[in-house]
Amino acid sequence: MFRPRVIPLLLLRNKGLVKSMKFRDYTYVGDPINAVKIFNDLRADELVLVDILATKENRVIDLDFVRQVGDEANMPFAVGGGIQTIQQIKELINAGAEKVVLNTYALQNPAFVKAAADEFGSSTIVVAIDVKKNFWRKAQVYTAGGSRATGHDPVAWAQQMEANGAGELLVTSIEHDGMMQGYDLTLTRTIAAAVSIPVVAAGGAGQLADFKLAVEEAHASAVAAGSLFVYHGPRKAVLVNYPKNDELVNLFNLA
Repeated sequence: MFRPRVIPLLLLRNKGLVKSMKFRDYTYVGDPINAVKIFNDLRADELVLVDILATKENRVIDLDFVRQVGDEANMPFAVGGGIQTIQQIKELINAGAEKVVLNTYALQNPAFVKAAADEFGSSTIVVAIDVKKNFWRKAQVYTAGGSRATGHDPVAWAQQMEANGAGELLVTSIEHDGMMQGYDLTLTRTIAAAVSIPVVAAGGAGQLADFKLAVEEAHASAVAAGSLFVYHGPRKAVLVNYPKNDELVNLFNLA
């Protein structure tokens, strides 16, 4: 029985697991390998791990770290951060990653997405699209950790990435990130309607019901969350968690 994937999205900063709010105000929440072990025990569908400093520091997500994740994780996982060459992708896959996440370099060199998809297959290539509204409330794709507007329209950029061979889009609302007040359903719905590849909604999940809305109302193929899976209660105590399969089956009315 088909069930939408529910994916913990883990941000790495200086070898620690962090959470952000609107791509700012980073808070350390623990050891990422420990979190991977817990998500493995809790049978998470999939993981996405992104080193948010790699591009700024002109390096790629650490290969030894990826190998550690591969040793611990029984579920598929994707990694991102600083990827700019076919060789880097090859090394990350050999280290255990099933997919890679491209963002800044895809914007700098869109042809690289096609080259990567041709080399490894579309199912290996995820393009992250980070979106924020500008002063005139027009949605734009942003890069450099949400600090730099690119001028790209999110829908047109999503269509270009699909045409270039991306197998999946990870769409994050910067304004909703970490707020735990729900996804940007309009953004997700608009992009999902414009492409035929899977769209993963990210940014803003605060309760399981948000997953259902993203899938049923915004037509996301999968949902990703960070804060919901590392915080517990109104005081945001750090507690790595993940819903049981029965909860998700009931949530999506699949029982």
